[in-house]
Amino acid sequence: MIKKLSSLALTAALGITLVTSCKDNTRLYADNDPVIKNIDTSVKPGDDFFKYANGTWLKKNPIPAAYSAWGIGNVVQEELRDKMKKINEDALKADAPKGSNTQKIGDFYYSGMDTVDIEKQGLAPLKDELKRIDDIKDIKSLVEAFTHLDGIGVTTPLGTYVGQDAKNSDKQLLQLGQSGIGLPNRDYYFNTDAHSVAIRTDYQQKHLPAIFKLGGLPSDAANAAAKKVYALEVFLADSSRKLEDLRDPYHNYNKMTIAGLSKLAPDVDWKATFEKMDYKNADTVIVGQPEYYRALNKALHVYSIDDWKNYLRKNLVSSFGSYLSKPFDQELFRFYGTVLEGNKEQLPRWKRVLDTENGLMGEVLGQIFVKEYFPEKTKERYVKLVETMRETFKEHIEKLDWMSQQTKEKAFYKLSKVMPKVGYPDKWKDFSTLEIDRGPYALNVMRANNWWHKFNASKLGKPVDRTEWGMTPQTYNAYYNPSNNEIVLPAGIFTIPGFKDEDIDDAVIYGYAAASTIGHEMTHGFDDEGRQFDAKGNLKAWWQPQDSVKFGQRAKMLIDQFNGYTIYGLHVNGKATQGENIADLGGIVIGLDAFKKTDQYKEGKSINGFTPLQRYFLGYALGWLGQDRQEALSSQILTNEHAPGFMRVNGPFTDVPEFYEAFHIKKGDKMWLDPDKRVKIW
Repeated sequence: MIKKLSSLALTAALGITLVTSCKDNTRLYADNDPVIKNIDTSVKPGDDFFKYANGTWLKKNPIPAAYSAWGIGNVVQEELRDKMKKINEDALKADAPKGSNTQKIGDFYYSGMDTVDIEKQGLAPLKDELKRIDDIKDIKSLVEAFTHLDGIGVTTPLGTYVGQDAKNSDKQLLQLGQSGIGLPNRDYYFNTDAHSVAIRTDYQQKHLPAIFKLGGLPSDAANAAAKKVYALEVFLADSSRKLEDLRDPYHNYNKMTIAGLSKLAPDVDWKATFEKMDYKNADTVIVGQPEYYRALNKALHVYSIDDWKNYLRKNLVSSFGSYLSKPFDQELFRFYGTVLEGNKEQLPRWKRVLDTENGLMGEVLGQIFVKEYFPEKTKERYVKLVETMRETFKEHIEKLDWMSQQTKEKAFYKLSKVMPKVGYPDKWKDFSTLEIDRGPYALNVMRANNWWHKFNASKLGKPVDRTEWGMTPQTYNAYYNPSNNEIVLPAGIFTIPGFKDEDIDDAVIYGYAAASTIGHEMTHGFDDEGRQFDAKGNLKAWWQPQDSVKFGQRAKMLIDQFNGYTIYGLHVNGKATQGENIADLGGIVIGLDAFKKTDQYKEGKSINGFTPLQRYFLGYALGWLGQDRQEALSSQILTNEHAPGFMRVNGPFTDVPEFYEAFHIKKGDKMWLDPDKRVKIW
């Protein structure tokens, strides 16, 4: 799942202030409610339901200059930033003991906000790392530089991390995957659409030369270095897999010994390399894309040591330039923020510092956040809602006419073992070994990156910690992890700005949270990828072959449906986005049947002129309230496994019979889909 974020306007921007609530539910909201104020009645619901449900808000809330997108997630994020700002300012004033979380929060914020010292330092915080790169003499010392730079958060071609063995989820193994390029993915180097051509032209002719000039090279040398480094990245990209090809878990699972890896790339001493990277006693690895590592080995010889040194200088500056003086920060924003995403200006500095801190020490902030902003009563509501959705999902499986009983029994078992994590972790990560001070901002970021690298590397050879969270509680997002067979639902994702959770009617909650989040993540366990993992989280064939064929036929209908959607001349990649589209559709239909069990649905009373069924669909659409700049949407279609947000409302709704019933959609309406073309999977 992805909820796109940027930020600025506060709750008032949504225009949804709660006034009163009444027991009879027919006038739960005396003036405003979470969905009514957003409706644009100039749009027919059967022509564009997303604009009908959200259009008034979209008109009143243009995208602020500092953002590539603006929507409900941004407003939630803005509230979270204000709360985190207070936490940081309080920590800044506190006389906290060294090593405490409060000291680390305060000092990190201080170093990020100390623009006087940052401007004075310029490139100086990177001088030790630049010297390390300058000292590279041969392939051996080049690979040694890869190992060090990877450990402090610099992009290298190695692509290593520790993760669960897809075929034995109780084991943590060293994994290798394609890496090393500077553009968002391999297609930017080869696609011929106008968006891709414009991006790579700027990257070659403006951005790369600018980075090399900032790093100290004269103009001619900077231009020459840019050409060589770009050619090196094209070489790596050419042997990298496309977005849709990364969705096949079997094709991207290639388990081998260190000796087997050495046959792919014999010019790397892998045993010594892994030891230097803190991957102790690694004897077996899982290689995602073997052809990439063959290409990397060849690239070590095709490109000179000087070319590789320039490549690493560029990656070092790109990784830390946002934490250096203005010229570095502004060039990175110009390319990655403006050219790629369409942002017109930068966020205020305090917000950028908080976002960085949240990414590096989010659980430190999260411990404070949940005490103040996520009461136990709210958590209980969503824990119960998970179980309601699980029960309803089981009923859906029971009624499937295309799945054999043998596969159904195993599906029931897998569903029963889905582990929900709701709100926040029961056990927090220990950041006691992370050193943060009031010195250079870039060095604090570097040390935090290294802390995370060591944290990940330390998992090798240890039992899997199935209690660990991969998101912080204050995150407006959620995920399904197939190796743990778990759904992780942070507190932030359930927030509707301007409302207390207990004051929102079930119809809206079931659309906004049960369908778009809980049901969505649960269905990921049974999408094109997730269905290939068993109840324990192992990549294992558990379906009857004929059932897999029937599933594929239904999934193909959804692929074709989304392949037919275009925006700015670009087609949505139905194959790459199928997992998210399956999860969206599954979440909607399962959430709807769960909602039908509630008193609100059974009573059928309207609120502010809308039936419970209508409010359910409006609640779902509220979860995708927002709009994106052209550059951001174009980049998303090329690089992301999620379709644009408005398509994630209009697309799956055309497959749901109750949607036609609720809003009287008729043949001839733009959203009409003939019954035989409507997709039904789960």
